[in-house]
Amino acid sequence: MSGPGTPEPALCVQGDSAAGTQDEDVADGTQHSHRMLSFSDALLSIIATVMILPVTHTQISPEQQFDKSVQKLLATRIAVYLMTFLIVTVAWAAHTRLFQVVGKIDDTLALLNLACMMTITFLPFTFSLMVTFPEVPLGIFLFCMCVIAIGAVQALIVVYAFRFPHLLNPQIEGSAHRALCRRHILHIVLRGPVLCLAAAGFSLFFYPASYLLMAMAVFLPYVSKAASWCRCRLLGPQEPPAPSIEFFDLDQQEPLSKERVAAFSDGVYAIVATLLILDICEDNVPDAKDVDERFHGSLVAALRESGPRFLAYFGSFATVGLLWFAHHSLFLHVRKATQAMGLLNALSLAFVGGLPLAYQQTSAFARRPRDELARVRISCAIIFFASIFQFATWTAALLHGPETLQPSARFGGREHAFMFAKLALYPCTSVVVFTLRGLVRPARGAEEDVRAPLLPAPC
Repeated sequence: MSGPGTPEPALCVQGDSAAGTQDEDVADGTQHSHRMLSFSDALLSIIATVMILPVTHTQISPEQQFDKSVQKLLATRIAVYLMTFLIVTVAWAAHTRLFQVVGKIDDTLALLNLACMMTITFLPFTFSLMVTFPEVPLGIFLFCMCVIAIGAVQALIVVYAFRFPHLLNPQIEGSAHRALCRRHILHIVLRGPVLCLAAAGFSLFFYPASYLLMAMAVFLPYVSKAASWCRCRLLGPQEPPAPSIEFFDLDQQEPLSKERVAAFSDGVYAIVATLLILDICEDNVPDAKDVDERFHGSLVAALRESGPRFLAYFGSFATVGLLWFAHHSLFLHVRKATQAMGLLNALSLAFVGGLPLAYQQTSAFARRPRDELARVRISCAIIFFASIFQFATWTAALLHGPETLQPSARFGGREHAFMFAKLALYPCTSVVVFTLRGLVRPARGAEEDVRAPLLPAPC
């Protein structure tokens, strides 16, 4: 007779089986790569995000006006930051594809991955050189050399893993087309570094071509996919791939794991929130001597002077938190992240990484009120693009329908309406604020111009 305790032996057997498999892996010198991938995702999200720091710390003297030259400097640095952020996401996507092929790791693979991560951690320094001296070849050259080194280490990981097939994904390990798979994955891993090698060469005599080639490293996979779609439309569908390599072809076109996309995105949001409080700790802790001399020993009075910066911090943190909340809700309904969704999500995260710059612009209102309009526009633009690319990610998921979304979140449902409201909040708010500030400030300026003749002329 069966009873409540009947299933327990089966559960024990299953647990013993899992433990036995793990023991066999340890005895074989291999282990699953989950912890290493978590470490790599965290490190890559940190590196991608901290590259905003040279932009946020752009030195503008108090007497310097926020004129077109300063705006052009900031725009140039933001553009270079966006490009390099996306290059890091390309390296992360290549890492994701690579470890869809490599299922297990041993000590050698773990050390090779550490070497890859060490090279990636050098990217912020080379980026700082490049953004500070955008027309000097050395910064561009060193940044490209870092990307090439990252690709070379990832290629070593591919070669090593295919030399020991027991480390590969079981479906590829048993395939008769392992050599073809290796060639494909090497092509994916080395595509960006080869373009950066050409960019390093052009940096020595024509640096604008270097920036163009680095941008191509980001968008070439999507251009290639669009070209293949157009070719299929013009020439008709091609022969389907052989069943033995169909799995790999699918991963090449749709390389992103939903879990890894969510983990990388959470890392970016968490680091952006941390950078905000680091700015508060660095800039708003009063100096003891200054408190004694200017505020007669009153720490409360000294902190009161920084009140607008604390308000800007709480507003910026709320923005980061609500954008994360919308992203979290979006990926609760996502079943699978397509390649287009990966690109749109990366663009959204690049602008989320720019939110510390928006905080710096907002916190400067009290100190430099004459620059308020330009700074509001910069902050609104950053928030608008961070949120509109989230909305575009949702739209791309809707277009694929059953393939990418849970049934409850498709067109016409209540969850779809809720998601639309969440994702439309910040794009609409930022556009309204941008427009209203543009209307209010000219009216205030006209009023000041009318009053100006009534003031006595300076001696």
